[in-house]
Amino acid sequence: MTEQCFRPVPVALSPLEEARFGIRTARAMVLSMDDLPQVMDFCHAENVRLLISRCSTRDLSVAQAMERFGFSLMDTLVCFRRTLENLPERPDVTVRPATGADIETVRAIARAAFHGYDGHYHADPRLDRAACDDLYEDWAARSCTLADLADEVLLAEVDGESAGFLTLKALEDGDADGRLYAVVPHAQGRGIGQALVREGLYWSQAEALLGMVISTQVTNIASQVSWVRVGFAPHGSFYTFHKWFDEE
Repeated sequence: MTEQCFRPVPVALSPLEEARFGIRTARAMVLSMDDLPQVMDFCHAENVRLLISRCSTRDLSVAQAMERFGFSLMDTLVCFRRTLENLPERPDVTVRPATGADIETVRAIARAAFHGYDGHYHADPRLDRAACDDLYEDWAARSCTLADLADEVLLAEVDGESAGFLTLKALEDGDADGRLYAVVPHAQGRGIGQALVREGLYWSQAEALLGMVISTQVTNIASQVSWVRVGFAPHGSFYTFHKWFDEE
């Protein structure tokens, strides 16, 4: 299971989280300490209650500055990348593009896979546990129909059962982003996740992209080992912080 590798983006309101948690929410990527005043000013002007922000682990001074501003560390993401030369063999697991008819199937996989997931939402004690689970369901389901979330959703089938999915989005820098990735718990350990990633590489190649990136929590060792086995290499890492403005 994974979330997207974050690219530098301006601070902006986040309708997905706001709709799920019922509070004014924003997201930001903090590249340097010079960005913090702009981010804070935006949040105050927009009456943001929760800010979800990431910064590169390369610059501890930024992370430390965010802590001084009252940000709390929620998780650490590691991002992997692979070019599209010498692709591994296509998977022997059935992987096909999801269609509009598969929305509820994808939602059900997300419900099972992300229940209590060890990500930044569930790490925040102020966020409702059920709402955290529901957010992943909504994200997965919307990815099947909304082009701003995904260009393709791949669905893996084992023994006649849909067991996992991977959402893919072409980025402006020429890479494909494996944004959301999940396998139902009872089917994990059977190579389904790796099969989805392999097929994601072939999709990226067919789209004439340059490579594929995918990310997960630093604690998710199994996924990282699986990706390395098909040629991915570490590409970057990010801290995820939450800032609650009603605690200022």
